[in-house]
Amino acid sequence: MSNVRHGGRILADQLALQGCDRVFLVPGESFLAALDGLHDRPGVGTVVCRQEGGAAMMAEAYGKLTGRPGVCMVTRGPGATNAAAGVHVAFQDSTPLVLFIGQVGRDMLDREAFQEMDYRRMFGEMAKWVAQVDRTERIPEYVSRAFHTASSGRPGPVVLAMPEDVLAARADVPDARPAVPGIPKAAAGEVEAFGALLAESERPMLIVGGGGWSPAAARDLARFSEVHQVPISASFRCQDYIDNRHPNYCGHAGIGIGPGLAERFRRCDLLIGLGSRLGEITTSGYTLVDIPNPATRFVHVHPGAEELGRVYRPDLSVNASAASFAAAIAELDPGDGPDRRTWVRECAAEFRAGTRPRTTPGRVRLEHAVARTRERLDDDAIVCNGAGNYAAWVNRYFEYRTYRTQLAPTSGSMGYGVPAAVAAALAHPDRQVVCFAGDGCFLMTGQELATASQYGADLTVIVANNGMFGTIRMHQERHYPARVHGTALGNPDFAMLARSYGGHGVRVETDEEFDAALDDALAHRGLSLIEVTMDPQALSPVATLDEVRAAGLARHTEAPA
Repeated sequence: MSNVRHGGRILADQLALQGCDRVFLVPGESFLAALDGLHDRPGVGTVVCRQEGGAAMMAEAYGKLTGRPGVCMVTRGPGATNAAAGVHVAFQDSTPLVLFIGQVGRDMLDREAFQEMDYRRMFGEMAKWVAQVDRTERIPEYVSRAFHTASSGRPGPVVLAMPEDVLAARADVPDARPAVPGIPKAAAGEVEAFGALLAESERPMLIVGGGGWSPAAARDLARFSEVHQVPISASFRCQDYIDNRHPNYCGHAGIGIGPGLAERFRRCDLLIGLGSRLGEITTSGYTLVDIPNPATRFVHVHPGAEELGRVYRPDLSVNASAASFAAAIAELDPGDGPDRRTWVRECAAEFRAGTRPRTTPGRVRLEHAVARTRERLDDDAIVCNGAGNYAAWVNRYFEYRTYRTQLAPTSGSMGYGVPAAVAAALAHPDRQVVCFAGDGCFLMTGQELATASQYGADLTVIVANNGMFGTIRMHQERHYPARVHGTALGNPDFAMLARSYGGHGVRVETDEEFDAALDDALAHRGLSLIEVTMDPQALSPVATLDEVRAAGLARHTEAPA
C-alpha cells in the first residue's frame, strides 16, 4: 500500500505518533511544507508565537510540565539564533525538547546562502544531539531518534535542521514507532550499598534536583524521608519536588541560601545528591562541597553517566534516574539505624525561621505580594518566573506544595516567566497560573502577551517595576559603589500595555491596592497584569540599595591601594 507524502506531512505524522499534541512556532518560508503538513493534523495543535525565543521557552516549559519533549519550529538564521535562548534553558534544566529549524535547500548549502548557518556547529555545545535531515525518506528515522535522545538518560534538547527541499519532496516511507526512552535504573547491589551508608549516618542531607521527576517520584521521596528521617533540600529552582510544608523539608540551595542550610551541608556526614548536578549556583560557587574530594561521604545519583565523577568524586555513584532511585529507596527497611529526629527538626526549624520576611522599603512590598499570592492560590497553581532580583523574594517566601508547580530557569535566563506562563495556561486551563517578572525581565519576552490573548490563556502576570536591572545594579554597587552606569530603565505603562492586548491591567502603589488587584486578577478569565511600583531602595529581600552601597564603599575603603 502506497504511503507517498511530502516531507512536511511525513514530519507532522511523526509528531502525532510520538505523542506531540502541541507545536510552538514562529512561521517561516523555510518550512512551509511542515506548516502544510500540520494543517491536516488537528490532533497536533499549533501555537503561533511572536518571537522565536519565546516559542522555544514555551516548548521548554511544556516539556517540563508534561515530561514529554516540548516541540518548537523556527526558521533559519535569525529564527534559530533567537531560539537558542530556549535551547540553553532546556540544556541546563535537563528538559526534553526538540527544535526543528528550516534550512536552506541542499543545492545552496555551503555558499553562505540567505540565512544559512551550520547548526551542528552552532548548537553543538548546548544540545544532546544536532543533525540535519538530508533525505526525505529518513525523516521518520531522525524524528524517532530525536524523541528517544531528548528523553533518555539525562533529558535535554535535540536540534534537527530540515532543508526546505527535503520537506517539499515526496517519498513513500513507513512511519516510525513511538519512542521508548532508555531510563537508567540502579542495580540491587547499588541500592543495598546506599542503604549500608545510610545506616551508618547520623547527619545525612539529601538534595534533589535535575530532570525526569514525576508526581509519583515526589511521593516516593517524601515517604523515604519520613521512614528514614532524612532532611531534604532542593537544588536551585527545584523547590516543588517536595511539599514545602513537609516537616523534613529544610529549604533550597541556591542564590541567597540560608546560612543555616549552608552550615548543615558542611556538617552532614552523608551528602546524597539525587538527580542534582550540584552545580555552581546550588553550591554557592562550588564552595559547599569540596572538589574533587568532598569532605564528607558523598552519594551521587544521576541519569547521565557522564556527570558522575565529572566534578566530585563520589563514595557511591549510581547511574539511575532520580524517579527510579526514589522508588527503590522508598522500599528500604529502616532497620536499627541512628535516631535522626533531632537533626531533622533542627534543619527544618532553621529553614522556617528564614522564611519570616524582613520588611523592605516602600508602600507596596514584594514580600507582602508574594505572601498574599501564596495565600490566594490553590495547591496546584503554577508559579513562573524568569531571572532578576525580584525572583529572590519568590524563591525565599513562596511555599510550593505540589510537584511541578514551579516553572523557573536554573540557567538564570531572563524573559522566561511570561512564555512559561503562557505554555502552562494552555497546558492546564483548569489550574491557576501566575507569573512574577521584573520590569527588565518582562520586556525581554513581553510580546508573548499577544500569544496569551490570541489563544485565550488564563494567567496573571505580576510585574515588579523598580526602574532598573536590579541584579546588575546590586553587583555594581558592591564592586563599583556609587558609580551607576548602564542599569537604569525607562519603562512603559505596563498596566496599559496589558489592556492594549485585550487583558485586564492595573497599577498598584500600596499593599492594600495589591490585595484588591490580586483578587480581581484571579477572578478575571483571561490575561491579567498587575504592575507593582517598587521603591528602588528595595534592592533585595535582605538589603536596601543604600546598605549594599555602604558595604561596597566600606570594602573599597579598606582594600589596599
